[in-house]
Amino acid sequence: MNTTELVVFIIYLVFMIGIGVYFFTRSKGANEKDYFLGGRKMGAWVSALSAGASDMSAWVLMGLPASVYAAGMGQSWIAIGLAIGYSLSWIFEAPRLRRFSIEANDSITIPQYLTNRFLSKSKALQLICAVIFVFAYTIYAASSIKACGTLFNTVVGMNASTAMYIAAAIIIGYTFLGGFSAVCWTDFFQGLLMLAALLIAPIFALALVKGGGAATEAAFPENYWSFSSSWKDIASGLGWGLGYFGMPHIIIRFMSVKSQKDLRKSSVIGISWTVVILVMSVVAGAVGRVFMGEIADSSTVFIQMTRRIFPPVISGILLSAILAASMSTADSQLLASASAFASDVYKPVFRKQASDKEMLWAGRLVVVVIAVIALLIASNPASGTIMGLVSNAWGVFGAAFGPVILLSLFWRRLTFSGAAAGIVVGAAVDILWLAFLSGTGLYEIIPGFACGLIAAYVVSLATPAPGKDVQALFDRATRPE
Repeated sequence: MNTTELVVFIIYLVFMIGIGVYFFTRSKGANEKDYFLGGRKMGAWVSALSAGASDMSAWVLMGLPASVYAAGMGQSWIAIGLAIGYSLSWIFEAPRLRRFSIEANDSITIPQYLTNRFLSKSKALQLICAVIFVFAYTIYAASSIKACGTLFNTVVGMNASTAMYIAAAIIIGYTFLGGFSAVCWTDFFQGLLMLAALLIAPIFALALVKGGGAATEAAFPENYWSFSSSWKDIASGLGWGLGYFGMPHIIIRFMSVKSQKDLRKSSVIGISWTVVILVMSVVAGAVGRVFMGEIADSSTVFIQMTRRIFPPVISGILLSAILAASMSTADSQLLASASAFASDVYKPVFRKQASDKEMLWAGRLVVVVIAVIALLIASNPASGTIMGLVSNAWGVFGAAFGPVILLSLFWRRLTFSGAAAGIVVGAAVDILWLAFLSGTGLYEIIPGFACGLIAAYVVSLATPAPGKDVQALFDRATRPE
């Protein structure tokens, strides 16, 4: 066990809890909108880095570098697809989603927005969305908790299961206490730490390689440095970018920005941060192969490279970035799940007269329940890899919500029934493809997204057009400023 690195981790975790306590002490008189959306008062820098950090979970420091380390530069198509998708979501989706969510009765969750967008009294969409949220986010959060266990086990020799319990408790702590504001501010600091780690470690390793520090036993698979790959691998890599249009814990940040001016500034910051992170994640995998040669567990390439280069204090700080990546995603997922259940199921179905205080505590309870289930999944040795868990959850969200969110923002003719059909068909096709056709090698988000888009379009045309009041809402939200 490296005591110095462990002390650095502890200091970092105490700092995260401190942020949660700070916002809890300031939450007197807070309401549902404050807890789940920060009162729409988030600034450009916090919103941008929070959106990026909540997206880039531990896979960007462990999963993607491991793929590039093991199989070569052909794996970078995932990074290319993500960079394109993220940029397009900020440029085209974010401005409209913020305006639409305000016009749609000041909606604070994605399910609320989709219901209010059609001025519907039916809670069917909210219930469908909430079910998908809880299912997919539990799997997604499990990947982040699992990464924390791998990190502590590799670095300080702690039992992986014990580390998962500790990490889950801390994530629950500051999310439970501080809500959206605490999540965004912890994400902000975590985003800065991730950027520093991915810039410093590969660059130092590359400098050592140029100085004669390359591993003498380094062996490379055939065509390791080639970007060429099969059409399925390229399509699947680019398909990852489709997920951004329907990823609730990311696009909710678009709704939280305090003004359209700040939103434009956020887009520049967010896109720049993400592109640099993705590029350096690929570089970390390739440089790690040259610098260290063959290692037993490719998922630890970034960890081992950092520990080999830097003294314990510095490596402890840089490796805290993996904690940052894991926690910044898990907290956002837990909060999105809690908001979906409390605002879209608990209040409209079970307690229509629930007070703001009751709603806050209902949301906090859901945070705990989902985290516990995610912890049980992560602790199961048969749960799969970190990247595999992320891939499964990412596919469900992108296929279910991406087509419908885009159509709701850009197509006046979309109907409530069309939206419901698009969500159900997109999610169902994604899950069925994963279960029965994963052997084709094509990422399930692609057929799921396509089928969801077609279903929403066909059902909308087959049902009566939206009423004049719904069309008027669309016109107000798309009116030039």
